[in-house]
Amino acid sequence: VQLQASGGGLVQAGGSLTLSCAASGSIFSFNAMGWYRQVPGKQRELVASITSGGDTNYADSVKGRFTISRDNAGSRVYLQMNSLKPEDTAVYYCRAQALDGLRYFWGQGTQVTVSS
Repeated sequence: VQLQASGGGLVQAGGSLTLSCAASGSIFSFNAMGWYRQVPGKQRELVASITSGGDTNYADSVKGRFTISRDNAGSRVYLQMNSLKPEDTAVYYCRAQALDGLRYFWGQGTQVTVSS
């Protein structure tokens, strides 16, 4: 299984970006899917997650600004990011949990840079 993340880029503060993550390979259905981010020297942190039933969870720092969603087939996950701030600058990774609940798959990361 491969997860391909896309949609990152350079944006000014207050702008918007939408990240996408698509699965390819032998598995196309997942339990929870989510987005994480990491800046150099810091641990990777959860940004948002969504269960197969559509329940969502957000980091406090992005609540009200970011929206996570997934397609009906369960193989794509999106992150709509509005009102971006310089502190949102990071490499964003998608992650998917296999239906057996035991395995996790990571995307390769996409850079988001927010200029002030």
